[in-house]
Amino acid sequence: MQLVVARIGRAHGIKGEVTVEVRTDEPELRLAPGAVLATDPAATGPLTIETGRVHSGRLLLRFAGVSDRTGAEALRNTLLIADVDPDERPEDDEEFYDHQLIDLDVVLADGTEIGRITEISHLPSQDLFVVERPDGTEVMIPFVEEIVSEIDLAEQRAVITPPPGLIDDRAEVATARGDDGDEGAEDGTR
Repeated sequence: MQLVVARIGRAHGIKGEVTVEVRTDEPELRLAPGAVLATDPAATGPLTIETGRVHSGRLLLRFAGVSDRTGAEALRNTLLIADVDPDERPEDDEEFYDHQLIDLDVVLADGTEIGRITEISHLPSQDLFVVERPDGTEVMIPFVEEIVSEIDLAEQRAVITPPPGLIDDRAEVATARGDDGDEGAEDGTR
């Protein structure tokens, strides 16, 4: 199975280094020197990582055969793709690859069906499951321990305990107004 692990950014310096936008939780494994990666567009690769280092919080890579800024700039926006065994699991039992989560059934603790995971959206603050409901609508569920209580790959399901309003319209509305908050509502004054 092929997974996108990074996107090449702009050239850094004049010796062929490029910045990369990392798209893997395991950059030390997937983007290590010596790794051979397929590319999108395919005509750009495959690329072999020659060196890697962190500079000002960004990962910089240099590829075999790319020794100047012009060559590095030509790689800009190329996706780096790693071959991964579909049965491979991250070292931490609480982590999962996207391909393991796609198509899982999403159910409540009582077994009520919510839908099926169609996409994982990676945001800076948290990941979201994009879940397609049986009626074709979508709901986004934060992939956090407080909501996603269990991932069962053997049963192909994700068990959730959503707060009110996340998957239905039973939201609890908190208000600072007292019971007399509707006074004057009939004549439009407050």
